[in-house]
Amino acid sequence: MRITAKCGAVRVALSLVLLGCSALPVWAADTATAGLLSEAGPTFKLTAPKGSWTLIAYGDMRFTDPANTKVTNPVARRALVKKIAEEKPDALLLSGDVPYSGAEANDYAVFQTETAPWRTAGLKVFPAMGNHELHGGNSLENWWNAFPELKGRRWYSVEFGDAYFLTVDSNLDLTAGSVQAAWLAKQLAELPKRTQYVFVSLHHPPVADGVALNPSHNVRPNEAALAKQLEEAAKHTSAKIIVIAGHIHAYERFERGGVVYLVSGGGGAAQHLISRTPGDLYQDNVFPNFHYVKFESVKGALKATMYRMDTRGGFVVGDSFLVAGRGRK
Repeated sequence: MRITAKCGAVRVALSLVLLGCSALPVWAADTATAGLLSEAGPTFKLTAPKGSWTLIAYGDMRFTDPANTKVTNPVARRALVKKIAEEKPDALLLSGDVPYSGAEANDYAVFQTETAPWRTAGLKVFPAMGNHELHGGNSLENWWNAFPELKGRRWYSVEFGDAYFLTVDSNLDLTAGSVQAAWLAKQLAELPKRTQYVFVSLHHPPVADGVALNPSHNVRPNEAALAKQLEEAAKHTSAKIIVIAGHIHAYERFERGGVVYLVSGGGGAAQHLISRTPGDLYQDNVFPNFHYVKFESVKGALKATMYRMDTRGGFVVGDSFLVAGRGRK
């Protein structure tokens, strides 16, 4: 497997192995808009295996001192890391809240220690920024020290065979007219012709059921605007769009406007009980639900399986579904 980018020399990050290139601070709309919108193609390229590939996605691990068992479950957190390393996916998407507190360098040190199996397995890790990454001072520096190939970037894209990853930062503006929305529009309009699946990874969910007795985790206007943009784009693209978010510490699944929406916040953070609506295609309120989602592409078909941790520390199938492709437009 090979990763390439438009410029730069090879550098090895903590758990993200990419061929890096220097980048403008793309969150600063007043200085970076022109350069950002003139970028052609993906930020990075990851060579996919011929014939089939696997991708795993999940979020809300909250790596921190293992003695802290109130906000996260270190046993589940480590079991998930180990299981994912054993799966050896071709790519791993993290939907944010990787550390418990972005200002604590020690939380990233715990991340480094506990994810050693990923580096041993050579996993390619692509993280999105959550709200916990921004807790306290020096948070961004700690994030970029952990993932130096993303230095100066808070969103980016990856071409991966017939799949394409769009990782966005939901801590920043996603509404119509924003720099990030304009970047997304350009990326979606210029997808490689062979693209069959677009994975959009972010932290706050664009479509979700609420957390029981906790409205602070309801869908916000910022991400609702993203859903509107993606559903409009789905009308004009031959690729199937799959959105994977976290923030809600549970599992949810929806399909709306031709777009698949998943909430996968089962990485270790203290779990949420969900007030499920009929639109949620997953109705099992098993609690807690520490889990990850695996996608397998074989001969043009995409199978998705959610594996949850059982009471004995093993993993069982919690949900499975096929992602239907789209006809050429």
